[in-house]
Amino acid sequence: MVLPVLVTRCEEKRVMEELRVNFLGWLYVVAVVLHFCTCGAVLGQVVQANGGRLDYRNALEKSLKFFEAQRSGKLPPTQRVTWRGDSGMSDGLEQDIDLTGGYYDAGDNVKYGLPMAFTITMLSWNVIQFREELQTAGELDHALEAIKWGTDYFIKCHPEENVLWGEVGDGDSDHYCWMKPEHMTTSRKAYKIDAEHPGSDLAGETAAAMAAASIVFKPSNSRYSATLLIHARQLFAFADTYRGAYDLSIPIAQNYYKSWSGYYDELLWAALWLYDATNETRYLRYVVDNADTLGGVGWALDLFSWDNKFVGVQVKATKVLLDGNAGPYTEILQQYQAKAEYFLCAALQKNHGKQLTKSPDGMFWTQYWNNMQYVTSAAFLLSVASNYYAAAGQNPQHCISSVTTREMLAAAKQQVDYILGKNSRGKSYMIGFGSNFPLRVHHRGASIDGPVGCRKGYGKFYLVPDPNPFVLEGGIVGGPDQNDLYQDVRQNFAMAEPALYNTAPLVGLLAYLIEGYNDDGVNHGVAGILQVNGQRHLDGGLGIYSNRRMQANHRNTRKGAQVVMVIHMLVDQFVHNGKQSFKFSGKVVNKSNRPLKSAELVVHKLYGPLRGLSKVHESGNVYVLPNWSETLLPGQSIKFSYIHSYGKAQMFVRSYELA
Repeated sequence: MVLPVLVTRCEEKRVMEELRVNFLGWLYVVAVVLHFCTCGAVLGQVVQANGGRLDYRNALEKSLKFFEAQRSGKLPPTQRVTWRGDSGMSDGLEQDIDLTGGYYDAGDNVKYGLPMAFTITMLSWNVIQFREELQTAGELDHALEAIKWGTDYFIKCHPEENVLWGEVGDGDSDHYCWMKPEHMTTSRKAYKIDAEHPGSDLAGETAAAMAAASIVFKPSNSRYSATLLIHARQLFAFADTYRGAYDLSIPIAQNYYKSWSGYYDELLWAALWLYDATNETRYLRYVVDNADTLGGVGWALDLFSWDNKFVGVQVKATKVLLDGNAGPYTEILQQYQAKAEYFLCAALQKNHGKQLTKSPDGMFWTQYWNNMQYVTSAAFLLSVASNYYAAAGQNPQHCISSVTTREMLAAAKQQVDYILGKNSRGKSYMIGFGSNFPLRVHHRGASIDGPVGCRKGYGKFYLVPDPNPFVLEGGIVGGPDQNDLYQDVRQNFAMAEPALYNTAPLVGLLAYLIEGYNDDGVNHGVAGILQVNGQRHLDGGLGIYSNRRMQANHRNTRKGAQVVMVIHMLVDQFVHNGKQSFKFSGKVVNKSNRPLKSAELVVHKLYGPLRGLSKVHESGNVYVLPNWSETLLPGQSIKFSYIHSYGKAQMFVRSYELA
């Protein structure tokens, strides 16, 4: 079965409310459209002609600033987006509960629980998958702050086991006005679900967010992690016991974030995240036992979003199988894998059925309204699936022709590059990135530079053709149409409005691209940090070691570049039998442009087992690539881990051989 794309009908109401313009206002719109239809392409050609490598580090920094720009509540002293101020300080007051904090979903001033929770789940998944890369890029702390801003709010929203506050404000009254959140006078009424008014999708997604975040914070804040896990368990039990769609209990949400896919996907999604967070088999058994009844192995899909998580469920279930943890559940998990590969093969245009539609420039195309949400989520899934398969030494098996993990990563990178400006118009769809990005973004806070009355904001700020007074850095707008055409017009919210869940899937992937794949598709290192020129280099903070042995079969390697790099870092700490233990995770990366046939690593100060690499001699300290890995292709990596009661082990590459 292929689930059709279902689009919310909020456009009709928003068009009626937001486009009540006079004749002069329409002249402004026409003038802006004509200007950018004629001049935008020329500017795009100039930017594209300049070429040059994309600055993924800059894009990563901006992407995390975007979440600061979307904050509600009392802003901290560390706030970097200084044109924002405190807002929503009375949220929950009418219901006698503190609901300050959290995030505004997009360009309006409403806090919607379902897309916000999905955003936190995706940010957490990015950190779990790309923690080392975020640490190396110096942005891990900002990523953790972005997650915690959401989870702190969710803790407030969950005061009792079977109560969850799911929305503050309402779209109808909010869209009647065009005001900054700092000055809004619209309703801040809060809405909740409970046992009598259930919302399994909302509670399930919030459970997933809390479980995923508990994994993120476990290495650095174990007490907070434990608190999040308590909430996750309770919310999942609430979602599963009292079943129902949240938008029936909070009908005001139906025009904006109706749960079209139902709540079955969120139940499976939450269970898998709880399995990851607890390693308790009962959660995995839930996913297996309900594979048919909840649709986990029924739907073959071509999208992944805040509404529909089935593909995410299928990819995560595939990881359990690839990691060798399926046990008696192998047969059912293989069915999940087949559905996951339907999506992966479709993205690579190698599916037996429907392919993901692409624009002439190669952008994934799903729908006119906010298409970029599907582009970023697809890019993320391709990247994590590639890592999962590579770690297992496998490739997808259900495509019409062979598929490699390298192809999957290349497809993910192509979508990211398109967003950042590698398209025929040279247009970046990340606000503030590059020199040709959207200027008239559909966003109340960024488009208004002072107090203004509810309706007056439309005439004074909304309808004018001037660029926004503030640059909403890191926000990713809805993007162009299926022909790669974009109108930089504030009134075109389908194209010009950014959203939390557009940017969230890219955070970790951008960090990975800093370290990983440049324009030639080869992994060349962390922004040039380690240009070792034949010398072994040790970075005690990052745990990055490399050694270049120049022999005849190595001379085609790029001058000054690394050939083999080892990265490892602390990911967890715990007490076992009264003794403090530390878990480190890392990888060996082929940084060259040729296959790596073999590599020898010397390891010092290791006082426990090392898994993922093969030991040459039982009593020695030399390790090689595992037996199942005959060669390591350019850009590929092998993951390893070790646990002991000491700090970071010392590692360096003693020798290697290229094909």
